Amino acid sequence: MKSTQLTDERPWDKPWWYFSEGNGPAMLFLIVIHALAITGLILFPLPGWRVLVIAAVIAAIGGVGTSVCYHRSLSHRSLRLNPVVEQILIFFAIFNASGEPVSWTANHRHHHAKSDTEEDVSSPRHGGFWWAHIRWVYQWSGSEPRRWCPDLDKPRYRVWKYLQTPIVALSICSGLLWGWEGFFWIGVMRLVYSLHFQMMVNSLLHMTPGLPEGADTSRNIWWLGPLQLGAWGENWHRNHHSDANSARFGRSWRQMDLGWYVICALKAVGLAKDIRQGREHTKKPRQRAA
Repeated sequence: MKSTQLTDERPWDKPWWYFSEGNGPAMLFLIVIHALAITGLILFPLPGWRVLVIAAVIAAIGGVGTSVCYHRSLSHRSLRLNPVVEQILIFFAIFNASGEPVSWTANHRHHHAKSDTEEDVSSPRHGGFWWAHIRWVYQWSGSEPRRWCPDLDKPRYRVWKYLQTPIVALSICSGLLWGWEGFFWIGVMRLVYSLHFQMMVNSLLHMTPGLPEGADTSRNIWWLGPLQLGAWGENWHRNHHSDANSARFGRSWRQMDLGWYVICALKAVGLAKDIRQGREHTKKPRQRAA
């Protein structure tokens, strides 16, 4: 593999096998977990129910970490979590391979500020489906934390950058407690599953066809929710972009939002506060405001 600096050339115009400076380990990680997941499907196509339940529970907790902690709390400040709960959720988000909190927040705030433009971190409008879905992870040069999230320049957030590699290694190998079947299903196959269904937020949920340049491409897709496990609620992405500072993504009882239910439960026991619900979602023109 050959690395490349991101220049004035658009990163999605480069071959898929190129990676930006410093992102070689990210590309290697993606190759390894996919190769191992394919191996696991061949060796253990149908897991035992205990292994499957354990994998689903860990994936769901990690999804809550990404959706409630990284997305709603750290990126948009739509609620404040108890510091201990926050750190636990950060651990499980990293255990689910969502990355460390500072870079995740910087990339996400950058995405909202430049959504659907060529400066967007993960725009399928300009880079196409696969750029938005996975290639940006190792070909994007990274959003500058000092610009996008100076509020996270604190030891309790910075430390996770150094803990990320051992946590991910632990995540991959943790299933060995249940044998090789557990290694594949609780480890790498869980990671691959969680990766792709959470990445659908960047790709599929920003691919509304037939819109003019400058229009908001975000959309809601109901059937994606149950497949996202703990990140259920992220599928109401049009709702989120219409009112990004709201902690609640579902706008009615029909729009199930597991992340919001977790927030309500945490609030009830005093572990979450300063929760913003925002305005009710209404249908509006998709044209971006001037």
